[in-house]
Amino acid sequence: MKESRDYWKSNLEDESTRAVLDEYLLGLKLENKAERTIRNYRWFLERFFSECKVPLKLLTTEDVRKYLNHFTKNKKEKTVDAYLSALSSFFQFCLAEEYIENVIIKKRWRPKIPISLPKYLTEKEFAKMKITAENLAPRDRSLILFLFSSGCRSSEVSNLSIKDINLEKRTAEVIGKGKRIRKVHFSEECTIVMTYNTN
Repeated sequence: MKESRDYWKSNLEDESTRAVLDEYLLGLKLENKAERTIRNYRWFLERFFSECKVPLKLLTTEDVRKYLNHFTKNKKEKTVDAYLSALSSFFQFCLAEEYIENVIIKKRWRPKIPISLPKYLTEKEFAKMKITAENLAPRDRSLILFLFSSGCRSSEVSNLSIKDINLEKRTAEVIGKGKRIRKVHFSEECTIVMTYNTN
């Protein structure tokens, strides 16, 4: 089993394809793509090249379409779209680096994904949460107010430290997806509770 630090390295048996895949995956890592994304792309591309025995340089649109029709049978639209994203991204890289000569993936293959409505609290649920938060310790209350007013993910808040917060400007620097730093704003109410908490 590969160590975590080698998650972008392929296990493909075919050396020439493995070298190209490793170059592509390392490129994703250098672009600061999330480890989970790189692992998912690696898993699918390894599976594709393990089952589709046509050499990379000789691959045609028909070869890829046949494999996809077989592999994605009874799969959800989002899963099919994720597989197509991995293949499309890899083949675009191969085209740019001249490992292949033609565009292999067709845009029309993309499934239509129904747009799902975002999940959010109703006004009543939001009011209940704020009332409950008033009885919590200042630290916990400030965390809840920060989550509500900043729109941060819970993982972003869990990695936050005092030095990342500017109470005067009501901003914080959080580490988001792909380890990118982004600036968020929070409410005046949250600032007041935080100030109380630090005194």
